[in-house]
Amino acid sequence: MRDAFHDDLDSISSMLVEMSSRVGRAMGLATTALLEANLQLAEQVISEDSLIDALQHDLDAKALSLLARQQPVAGDLRTIVTSLRMSADIERMGDLAHHIAKVARMRYPSTAVPAELTLTVQEMGNVAQAIIAKVITVIKTRDIAAALQVDKDDDEMDKLHRKLFTTLLEDSWPHGIETAIDMTLIGRYYERCADHAVSVARRVYFMVTGEFAPAKD
Repeated sequence: MRDAFHDDLDSISSMLVEMSSRVGRAMGLATTALLEANLQLAEQVISEDSLIDALQHDLDAKALSLLARQQPVAGDLRTIVTSLRMSADIERMGDLAHHIAKVARMRYPSTAVPAELTLTVQEMGNVAQAIIAKVITVIKTRDIAAALQVDKDDDEMDKLHRKLFTTLLEDSWPHGIETAIDMTLIGRYYERCADHAVSVARRVYFMVTGEFAPAKD
């Protein structure tokens, strides 16, 4: 019985990794769709979001079943409850990639991103993917040092977010209100994705140690 129980716990961890991997891929495709006005990629991200949602539903059902059948305590209980919260964060990250793809679809055949912001948005996409990749490693290895590093990696996303807003607020902004709104939303989507990744990493820290991760300096 205990072997089967721990197999189920391992299965939940694997599902978190699969969800995160799908989110990382979605974020990369959404960024490409946005910058290249690629409607096919945008539609792919939008349609595949349901697969991430389905994984979350399956994971949550498995976790709740374990709670009901096994009545776990101590570290096992912490693992299951934390996994439920992590799945919600990861699913939300998938939603944010979905939102970026919807902006790309809405502005097709044009791109929503003005030329002077292309590099910044590409960097935001790259940072988001790198943070997600690190989160996958943290989930797999339960490396608490790496979990704390994700919090610091988020600083780079915050810098890019501020850089984007600095451009939007310049008096010389030539692209009008509609494009400014698009860019405000896009920047927010990337920034929130990184925030959710930090939340996942901090939950892994709690799952391993039973303590909340120290606040970032």
